[in-house]
Amino acid sequence: MTTPNSANGHLSTLDFSTLLVEERDDRVVVLLNRPEVRNAIDQQMVDELHLVCAALEQNPKVLIIAGVDGVFASGADIAQLRERRRDDALQGINSTIFVRIARLPMPVIAALDGFCLGGGAELAYAADFRIGTPGVRIGNPETDLGILAAAGASWRLKELVGEPVAKEILLAGTVLRAERALAVNLITEIHEASQLMDAAHALADKVAAQDPLAVRITKSVFHAPAEAHPLIDQLAQGILFESQAKFDRMQAFLDKKSAKKSAKKSGAKPAGQPAEQIGPNADTTPERKK
Repeated sequence: MTTPNSANGHLSTLDFSTLLVEERDDRVVVLLNRPEVRNAIDQQMVDELHLVCAALEQNPKVLIIAGVDGVFASGADIAQLRERRRDDALQGINSTIFVRIARLPMPVIAALDGFCLGGGAELAYAADFRIGTPGVRIGNPETDLGILAAAGASWRLKELVGEPVAKEILLAGTVLRAERALAVNLITEIHEASQLMDAAHALADKVAAQDPLAVRITKSVFHAPAEAHPLIDQLAQGILFESQAKFDRMQAFLDKKSAKKSAKKSGAKPAGQPAEQIGPNADTTPERKK
């Protein structure tokens, strides 16, 4: 297989056996594709996810991750996991790829359906957005197998849902159904399975409508350690203040505002002019579905 650093941003040239990959101008869609084992994450899948990350690090795009056959990922491949020993654990096979996914330049959207357990859940936790279906079952039953959730759940989950719910999931093996996952903000939207990918693409469209450089820098600043603020915010803003997109987008906003004022004075509404907004890309989507 091609080494993880040789993708050069051209995913269409690569041959995947555990993933279905679709590359578009502004996004990449990856489907975990091991239906015979409910999309369990094995070493081959990890290697192929590294290839995807290598491409997206060189050519940043939004990443949508989902699974085939109504399942996101049932966890790590238990047959492989059973044979791993101390040295394998110290390599951080799954945690390394999940950290790499979390650090991708552009946002990652996890579209969840069915089982999202163990390593599958930890992959979802590494995403920037998680949306799901009524059939989602998400959690970390690792302690029932005599191990711990060591690929991100032990620290990401507390940040996502708070300590009490995180401990319920990690220490008691509680698996959350969709409605409770929504209530604790582990997922932010629920859609019928037939509409899940459309919803993921709609979210990707909203990201794509923003300035790509501003999105990339905002994601980096968001994940910076507390001690880096406010200096990192100021430095990042300095970079963006010099970008051409900043001038173009702000001028477009001012031009639209000026046209609206002129139309109001003349008593006419400009063609196609939307209702009052707080910015050029204000969110006008309805409340999330439950």
